[in-house]
Amino acid sequence: MISMGNSVEQDRVSLFITMQRKMKMTRLSPLFSGSDGNCYYIGSAEKGILIDCGRSAKQITSALSGIGIEMKNISAIFVTHEHVDHVKGLKTLVSKYHIKVFATEGTIQEMNVKGLINGNVDIFPVSYGGMAWNDMEIRPFRISHDCREGVGYVITTSDGRKTAFATDTGIVTDEIKTALKGCDTVVIESNYDENMLLSGDYPYSLKRRILSSRGHISNEVCAETVSELVETGTTRIILAHLSRKNNMPCLAEEASVSRLTLGSMKRNSDYILHVAEHENNRLKIVY
Repeated sequence: MISMGNSVEQDRVSLFITMQRKMKMTRLSPLFSGSDGNCYYIGSAEKGILIDCGRSAKQITSALSGIGIEMKNISAIFVTHEHVDHVKGLKTLVSKYHIKVFATEGTIQEMNVKGLINGNVDIFPVSYGGMAWNDMEIRPFRISHDCREGVGYVITTSDGRKTAFATDTGIVTDEIKTALKGCDTVVIESNYDENMLLSGDYPYSLKRRILSSRGHISNEVCAETVSELVETGTTRIILAHLSRKNNMPCLAEEASVSRLTLGSMKRNSDYILHVAEHENNRLKIVY
């Protein structure tokens, strides 16, 4: 028996996709987010790119299909860094579909050393000065994480939208703040609730890593950063890369919304805020 709720949701998504195809609008969908794997789609209804591919090729293909995108429409994968939750499906996807890959020189070297890519992969270094790709301008910026040469990305699309992806960083550096300011939409890490992390069962060494300047940022640090961004014109916030063990969506959301409210900024008026799901089971398209 087919669920009427699921049918209505599918109809809603189908209508949304049809409207976007006619209007050539940019679409952003967080397919997967968190320590289990990360992958985001950004582009039009006809073509686009992936930011990371940290789930299996099968899972990513299925998630894309759920928002009306086929793998043949993916023109490139931009990798932030070499950790498995960001590159798990990379080798299979690019081998099967011959997709071009972009990453920093350091990340490329590290992926080669770890056997995460092979000789059949078309992989190219990204330039910190920015590059043009399929009607997009893509500009990387450095993050502070325990990886070889990790980056976030600012992507400017043909309809004028400017979207930033900033996860996996232990601190919000001046370079990150500069990159994020002026972006319409910011996907930003809200990884852990500090009380949950400190009282949880992670070993001390792992807690220390997460809390370090090359680990992840907390709900509180994220909230402070988000407040600064909305004050300078950002209108859409996506809280991302939430820890399953050390965070809850309600806590991440409450921290940012409370901080924004303290600054007299009203939700759904001054800004729109989403929390990225670990798996995009509800076929959510942010815009």
